[in-house]
Amino acid sequence: MAFQVKTKVNFVIKLFVFVDFLYNFAFGSFGPILAIFVTQQISGGSVKVAGFATAVYWVVKSSLQLPIARFLDKTDGERDDFWAMLLGYFLSGATPFLYLLATTPTALYLAQAYLGFMMAWAVPAWYGVFTRHLDRHDVSFEWSLESVFSLGIATAASAALGGFLVDRYGFQVVFIGAGILSMTSSLCLIPLRKHLIPKIRHGKTLPLEHKS
Repeated sequence: MAFQVKTKVNFVIKLFVFVDFLYNFAFGSFGPILAIFVTQQISGGSVKVAGFATAVYWVVKSSLQLPIARFLDKTDGERDDFWAMLLGYFLSGATPFLYLLATTPTALYLAQAYLGFMMAWAVPAWYGVFTRHLDRHDVSFEWSLESVFSLGIATAASAALGGFLVDRYGFQVVFIGAGILSMTSSLCLIPLRKHLIPKIRHGKTLPLEHKS
């Protein structure tokens, strides 16, 4: 049997992959060099401070994500998921600007806590909507599409570009560009409103039947 490559992907999945590509490209541009920024630009900054800053993000996000996810599941329909995702991603885009304003480890930790709080709303909403709109017979392919383009390619390309830009122009250019791109990319989710599922059939196997 000849191997066939799927070429038709429904609008919602394509939109998610596109938006996530831009968002991850934005944040990936400074991810590898954030520790360098902390040691050079934060008063009293060190590798230890960079490590604690990363821990603050994950502690806040992990502590809040499960109860928020439970809340979103209990609220019927996808309208709440949409707003949690849109506002979570849009407001998290302010984080690179907060980095530029941070001059002490405490300010950096607050910026990381803010990012963790916003992503605790955005991530479970994203997972829920994306999963429900997967094409039933192409689940592995469409999750892999997201992984390859929005995580793999976006992160690799932005990391290289971010390192180059910081080396040539400094941290400010990268953080401002990342903030603008991430906030702009989140607005691309607005067309999703026409495709929201008004009522979730609890107890049914996901993904739901979906018209492309």
